[in-house]
Amino acid sequence: MADLTTNEKKVSSSSHIPDEIALCILSKLPVKSLKRFICARKSWSVLFENSDFLNKFRNNLVSKSVPLYDDACFLFKRTMYGTTFSLGLGKDEIVLDLNLPSIFLDNGNQSTEILGSAIDGIVCLYDCFNHTTVVLWNPNTRKMKLVPPTPVKKYLPDGLESAYCLHGFGYDCVQDDFKIILYVNCDLLVGEGEYDYDSFWEIYSLKSNSWRRLNGDHTIPFLESGTKGLEVYLNGMCHWLGLKDDQTYLVSFNLSNEVFLSAFVDECVSCCYKLVVLNGSVAMIKKRNDNMSFDISIFGEIGVKESRISLFNVGLGRLSSPIEESIAAGKKGKIFFKEKDGKVVSLDLTTWMIEKIDFEGNSCIEQIVFYKASHRRLKK
Repeated sequence: MADLTTNEKKVSSSSHIPDEIALCILSKLPVKSLKRFICARKSWSVLFENSDFLNKFRNNLVSKSVPLYDDACFLFKRTMYGTTFSLGLGKDEIVLDLNLPSIFLDNGNQSTEILGSAIDGIVCLYDCFNHTTVVLWNPNTRKMKLVPPTPVKKYLPDGLESAYCLHGFGYDCVQDDFKIILYVNCDLLVGEGEYDYDSFWEIYSLKSNSWRRLNGDHTIPFLESGTKGLEVYLNGMCHWLGLKDDQTYLVSFNLSNEVFLSAFVDECVSCCYKLVVLNGSVAMIKKRNDNMSFDISIFGEIGVKESRISLFNVGLGRLSSPIEESIAAGKKGKIFFKEKDGKVVSLDLTTWMIEKIDFEGNSCIEQIVFYKASHRRLKK
């Protein structure tokens, strides 16, 4: 091979990017892009074993500005002598207590939950005991829309409400439509001869104000009835942690093309998971057995098992009492936990500072979502 000319040597030399600069660039990439680039060079394939790189990547991930949280406040469920939904700004400041739709006033609202995330000022409220009372609600305008029951209810025996399990609430930007996805678990009907058929999925459209059955595979991993906090919405997709053959999967449903994607998560079935949106990424928080520490994983490419990265292994020895559960994730890596005594603390993953959240002292906060007020109208 001919020797390189002086000019060729200069070009070759100038096109080389020093490792320090290359790693700085890689540390700012989204997980999906990073997973693809680390295949380009052997030394990059072990980046996540490099503590310096990992620290840079973590800090960039949780400190970046995400429009999702701009001008957002807390919408939280708190219990004291009954249940109240309230809006709050800071760690101790209540802006407004909200009167729930009257349909939920029985039993002190104890069973009322928010499904998934708040989207463009709209939340989906439901009765977590039976999943058959469902309302779309705009807390800013106090307007609501009662979702009609699925037609299949009239074909099933009385007392089998546990066969219904809501899995997600989200927004289809292609059709400009709010949608809800529901699983009907017909395995609970085995033994009732005339009702012995495959389980199935249904989807509700606000535009048509009706339910219809999906053509999706009925073996898609699903949430167990009674589980909470295992579903979120992000960028046109509903996500949940579902079960199949005693294994846990992240299942994602595209509301526009109605395609399911799933990726294996864990060999074991555990009740100590929480699915969250962490600074613009779908993430999973898993509490360890000691109740004082947890792991956080980020899902890079939806539906791809290998795209999940375990990023944080955090001990919380400074807490005054053990962790009951994680209940939310917020702006710039702030994680909210409920302690055994019902109080809530937040941990900032950028500074590692822990602070108490004390709304009116005696309240027990059960649920937190981030809410942006809007005047979005709900179809009657």
